[in-house]
Amino acid sequence: MTSEHPSAPTAIAPAADAPRGAPCWANLTARDLQASEKFYGSVLGWEFRNTTLGDHFAVALSDGRPVAGIGAVATDLQIAVGWTPYFFVPQVDEAAGRIRERSATVALGPVAFASGRALVAADRDGAVFGVWDGRLPRGWETWHDQGPVVLRLRTRDAFEAAIFYGGVLQWADGSPDGCTVDYEHEEVVVRSGGAVVARLSSGAVEADPDPTVRPHWDVQFAVPDTGACVAAARGLGGTLIRQGSTHSGAYAELRDPDGGLFTVTTTRPPA
Repeated sequence: MTSEHPSAPTAIAPAADAPRGAPCWANLTARDLQASEKFYGSVLGWEFRNTTLGDHFAVALSDGRPVAGIGAVATDLQIAVGWTPYFFVPQVDEAAGRIRERSATVALGPVAFASGRALVAADRDGAVFGVWDGRLPRGWETWHDQGPVVLRLRTRDAFEAAIFYGGVLQWADGSPDGCTVDYEHEEVVVRSGGAVVARLSSGAVEADPDPTVRPHWDVQFAVPDTGACVAAARGLGGTLIRQGSTHSGAYAELRDPDGGLFTVTTTRPPA
């Protein structure tokens, strides 16, 4: 999905409920579709298919299953290149109301498509996110079966952000189909069906000139080899911001040639 046209693949599965409040999609707002396909295809091994939204939109496939979308509309709309996560809600209009009630901004939408409706918003610290109400691309269950995408909100105050998103996305409201929220190791951990779907960490600085330090949603893609991704990205004009490892595995934070920030991670097998 993009900030103007959330990606709606040509092949849509029958209506199926995604976990309410959980992330369901990620989309890159890019300048040039072919250039973006070449870069991410080489770095992440993706293939692409067209959508019903025209020549400027594509769905990225990993092992034949949809993992993300790209919309080359940044130049036309004069908006920044970047990755945006989308969260599933049953009623996008009600979500828009909850966003405004909490003094955040609905930047675009709700916009209607054949498969559903979407909006793009910025939270109170400026981090951009999307909300989706509708059907999802065929094979979207990959998000839950294989975990190819993980989201991390880098924000000013993770506890305050959790209250905001909890209210907007109805996390931890006690319903069986909702997400749960826990505070672990100085970060907020969001789970759906027992699986971690997002993490929120404090320390971002809204006025910092470095976009990696300002509040933002970091979209992280699971890969078999972070080193190979770094080499491929550098070979195509991308930039390595930082890399390292944690208890869960290796990571590398990257910037694509147009400035889009993303992270690749490898998961360390259990001992």
